[in-house]
Amino acid sequence: MPMKSATKPADPSPRSRRTRPQLALSVQRAVRAPDAPTRNQIMRFARAALAHDANITIRIVNAEEGCALNHTYRGKDYATNVLSFVYETEPVVSGDLVLCAPVVSDEAAAQGKLPIAHYAHLIVHGVLHLQGFDHETDTDAALMEAHETAILAQLGFADPYADMEQL
Repeated sequence: MPMKSATKPADPSPRSRRTRPQLALSVQRAVRAPDAPTRNQIMRFARAALAHDANITIRIVNAEEGCALNHTYRGKDYATNVLSFVYETEPVVSGDLVLCAPVVSDEAAAQGKLPIAHYAHLIVHGVLHLQGFDHETDTDAALMEAHETAILAQLGFADPYADMEQL
């Protein structure tokens, strides 16, 4: 009987064994927001938008902190739904997202959406910003919106742009 070769296949590199990018996530809650997602939901939403390994902090804040940050970093005197702070994009994405709970809740109500769907959208939107996406031009906005819509569909959420002009 012929003997089979005892050669073992090459061991795949640790990177090739991973099915998705790694995420180191810190969640900070500066405000009690009963309709805010759980840490596990936040992790799920952020991971869905990741194309690269990342270290991300997501902070949920009140209107005062949201307004102060928006004023300091964007020169705007109002609280906005999400702010993205990119520190590095290679070799690992590193950044912070700040979600203003009262703004997210108010927008969800005004748009007839569940708060969790709006949080999912804004987390996906912010994570895409951390990876270099933007919506400064119509072309860039269309590309980013298409990515967001596809990711949110995979998460089980409706197209966030179906009934709106622009985020």
